[in-house]
Amino acid sequence: MSVEQFEQFVLPHLSRGRRGPAPTLGLHKIFNYILQSLYMGCQWKALPIERNAEGRPEIHYTRIYRALRRWQADGCIDAIFAGSVYRLHQDQLLDLTVIHGNGTTTAAKKGGDNLGYSGHKHLKGDKVVAFCDRRCNVIAPFVSAPGNRNESPLLRDALPRLSHMARAIGMDLQGSTVSLDGVYDCRANRKAIFNRGMIPNTPENPRGRKTSKRGRKLRFDPAIFEERFRTIERIFAWEDKFRRLLLRFERLSPVHYAFKTLAYTMINMRHYR
Repeated sequence: MSVEQFEQFVLPHLSRGRRGPAPTLGLHKIFNYILQSLYMGCQWKALPIERNAEGRPEIHYTRIYRALRRWQADGCIDAIFAGSVYRLHQDQLLDLTVIHGNGTTTAAKKGGDNLGYSGHKHLKGDKVVAFCDRRCNVIAPFVSAPGNRNESPLLRDALPRLSHMARAIGMDLQGSTVSLDGVYDCRANRKAIFNRGMIPNTPENPRGRKTSKRGRKLRFDPAIFEERFRTIERIFAWEDKFRRLLLRFERLSPVHYAFKTLAYTMINMRHYR
């Protein structure tokens, strides 16, 4: 990330220390080291750090990790993501006529908190549910849960966050279509979407029924549903570009979710590179 991009998108949301001497290394360089760790997926002690004039590393890797933990605890990472969505909305780069949502599961090989065994994926890890628009921009903070949790109830926890994000940046979601997979097909989810002024577009889940369900057919547009593979699934494919998110090696879930938030922020900022 260049200095101009850092000062425009990141620096206004970062907290700074109030005591002690001024750091010898700028926040721009520290933030770029965090992004480098996100892209490379290496251990913190294996992070390639530049040498100073004396031939020593210009910063110790533990200071970079502590900076990430401080910004995560202060809410700076979430503020950077919200700022990217606000900038996209101001520049009219969002297409909110259709909102696509889905969940993804990340395997955890070394253990940690907030984990569960997914019998469908045959792995132990955690899952997240995220929303995006028709232009492959992540617009809402994701909801995290252990891998053994069903995704359908998680949607009712994610919708309030979507509404909160819309109110925070001035987005209007009235009349938007929410396109979801068949796993989210239930009366409670449809009611939650209708109560927020949006229209659900979810294929009917037969749930093992041998005959069709009686009553009026639910509203469903196959053309909108097919867009999911060019939007939300593409975002999850872009997420795999960040090697630190292919497998979860972070034992602390807040650190792992902070990296995911940074990855979604970088996906949103592709318009300004």
